Amino acid sequence: MSLSKRLGGRSVVQPRPQLTSTSPPRGEQEEAAKLQALEELKHQVLRKTIEELGEEINLKQGVQGDRSRFEAQVEDTLNRILQDRSLLLNRNDRERVVREVTNEIAGYGPIDFLLHDPEVSEIMVNGPNQVYVERKGRLYKTEIRFRDEAHVLHTIEKIILPLGRRIDEASPLVDARLPDGSRVNAIIPPLAVKGPTLTIRKFADDPLTVEDLIHFGTMSTEISHFLRACVQSRINIIVSGSTGSGKTTMLNVLSSFIPPDERIITIEDAAELQLRQDHVVTLEARPPNLEGRGQIAIRDLVINSLRMRPDRIVVGEVRGGEALDMLQAMNTGHDGSLTTGHANSPRDMLIRLETMALMAGIDLPVRALREQIATAIQLIVHLSRFRDGSRKITHVTEIVGLEADIITLQDIFVYEQQGVDDQGRVLGRHRPTGIVPKFLPQLEQAGNHIPVEVFRFPYSSLSAKRLGKQQGG
Repeated sequence: MSLSKRLGGRSVVQPRPQLTSTSPPRGEQEEAAKLQALEELKHQVLRKTIEELGEEINLKQGVQGDRSRFEAQVEDTLNRILQDRSLLLNRNDRERVVREVTNEIAGYGPIDFLLHDPEVSEIMVNGPNQVYVERKGRLYKTEIRFRDEAHVLHTIEKIILPLGRRIDEASPLVDARLPDGSRVNAIIPPLAVKGPTLTIRKFADDPLTVEDLIHFGTMSTEISHFLRACVQSRINIIVSGSTGSGKTTMLNVLSSFIPPDERIITIEDAAELQLRQDHVVTLEARPPNLEGRGQIAIRDLVINSLRMRPDRIVVGEVRGGEALDMLQAMNTGHDGSLTTGHANSPRDMLIRLETMALMAGIDLPVRALREQIATAIQLIVHLSRFRDGSRKITHVTEIVGLEADIITLQDIFVYEQQGVDDQGRVLGRHRPTGIVPKFLPQLEQAGNHIPVEVFRFPYSSLSAKRLGKQQGG
């Protein structure tokens, strides 16, 4: 009995071998036939299980109940189909069918297991036959396949409908958050020319700590001590970098340095920050409803937060007019505020801040706007993502002031890339530039003593030990 007949209950028509050099080897044809037969069997089990569950299941809105119970139901259905048709199936293929059908019913289909893989930080579905993941900062193409574009769209709907969102031609773009905090972005035709596209940035159950970032080479021990002192001394900081450079992770680490007795208001598009302090109020922007009403933007939340008696305001990311409100908050007694922004360098971050502030619709002279920036922001922490997938602080830059309508900057710490090793990993080091920040007396007044030797290279081992002891390291 042929493999296809044993698996599917009906024969699979095999293509006639062609006498050309492009004909696939016989082993590949047999493997393709097996996969096709398994797909047919999986669909049969899925349809039969859905029929038996009836109203208990709604594939678009998920199911209520224990996943293990549905898995048992799927396995029972599979056994009956195999028995009725006198089919044989090895253990691995049996487990595969049960797992994938259960994922379709109680999970997110072909990508369900990726959401539970702790090494996967991002999932990118570009189409039925293109699923990529990010592992440890690097992109990999997987062997995962959807049946067709309709299957991708069905998975997208299953993800977003329980969140109270919809996606169709009238609303072809959705940005949402899963219950575990993972960010979901979906876009379909006509905006996505090549078909439905899905991107999921996973939410870490156990957020990275400053020790983790030092271990990964994102920052040096000296930089970590300096940034801790800056946050505790209420220095206003903006974290800049490109997409995927680790800005949110860095903001999370910086926020962890805020003393536990302060009231913190966090404002985000999608709540990702995981602060461990007790007195934290988390605000999240709201998109418009299905009728296009009810939107609450980041700017609205920034303005409202000023009425909530905050000690610190932490904005996940400034993208528009809220930048001006954030600058004004920093200039009116809300020292120690933190935020992030997309930029390619510290200087570029200042240019973007100008542009975003002008989006507030207030006609300010350029010099007045630059004065706002120069007096509000004191430190820029810039991150970059390197070719090996690693993320590193490349600049810790102080905003010195305004000279002849130009905001002046000075680098306190920089990252020097020195090459790559045999495995393609970036080699380099963080080093101070020798410049002592002008706000160092502010750190001293707040009780955070940073030895001047920390800003000189090479470091003094004695000063590094003293610094660690002072900060409890």
